[in-house]
Amino acid sequence: MPRQVRIEYPDAFYHVMARGDRRENIYHDDDDREMFLVTLSEACSKYGWRVHAYVLMGNHYHLLIQTPEPNLVRGMSWLQGTYTSRFNARHKMRGHVFSGRYKAILVQVGEGDYFRTLLDYIHLNPLRAGIAKLEDGLDQFPWSSLSFYRVPPSRRKCWQETELGFDVNDLRDTTTGRRKFLQDLEWRAGLEEAEKAGLTEIEGQGLQATLRRGWYFGNQGFHEKMLILAKVALKKKAKNPNYCGDELKGHGEQRAEEIAEKGLRLSGIKEADLVKMAKGDHRKALVALAIKQETGVSLKWITQRLKMGVTTGISRYASQAKVGLEKNRKQRKLLEKMIK
Repeated sequence: MPRQVRIEYPDAFYHVMARGDRRENIYHDDDDREMFLVTLSEACSKYGWRVHAYVLMGNHYHLLIQTPEPNLVRGMSWLQGTYTSRFNARHKMRGHVFSGRYKAILVQVGEGDYFRTLLDYIHLNPLRAGIAKLEDGLDQFPWSSLSFYRVPPSRRKCWQETELGFDVNDLRDTTTGRRKFLQDLEWRAGLEEAEKAGLTEIEGQGLQATLRRGWYFGNQGFHEKMLILAKVALKKKAKNPNYCGDELKGHGEQRAEEIAEKGLRLSGIKEADLVKMAKGDHRKALVALAIKQETGVSLKWITQRLKMGVTTGISRYASQAKVGLEKNRKQRKLLEKMIK
């Protein structure tokens, strides 16, 4: 059976969910959960994502993300691939961590109650699973985005987005508003049985059935718009079987260029000197490492920008630069300045 085409467009919202291979745990302990959040933070930096909600369960996770650029596919490939590598390295394991493809459901924002319903659904996941109790307070579960809805803006990371979440609940991001956000959520949860908490039906569209078998969560008008985009994507896929979405542009390349210019300046390299220098020059390699760590641009982009020969050498040069950082404090400080 052919894979369902991924629909990508600027400022799209998705409910993303992935389970462990053979339904096994994707986190063995809290250090794994912290490692996943660090990896998610890096993905957001590379691809410009905004995370409106998340929850980390035992054998799966849920995300409600916004993609300012049409780059869900590339970003998810990096996120799950990188976490898998880190998980396997930490536990001295091999093979898959996640089972098959992740689920990505398009979400309508601006009309109806679809966004708030998903926000509730994700935050109430621990309650439905029986690992959080309403009487103890939902904020006692540490591995969900309630943790950043409960703190002032100064304590949130730049990818942790709350403005829309407060807005759909008619609240402001103040001490009173943040407290009421949690109180209202717990009040809504108290109206339902734990196993049904957050599973609201909107305009005849059941959330549970949608998450299992659907591909969008919105009204009929939204459905028709997404069908048009799906037809466009299918035509592109018919012409190119390897097509999986639009190439990353805008955010990634702009950020990469900023790092390149700053890195070259701090390293004392003039643009005209790039061609004359050795392809694997350690100064070039450090700039390449900074771009590779902070953005999702292709190796081809880095190769051409820094005049580093062929793409197959970039990963090796960057890895050598990374190893060198362990013993060279001056180089570590230089890398930090490049990405600030």
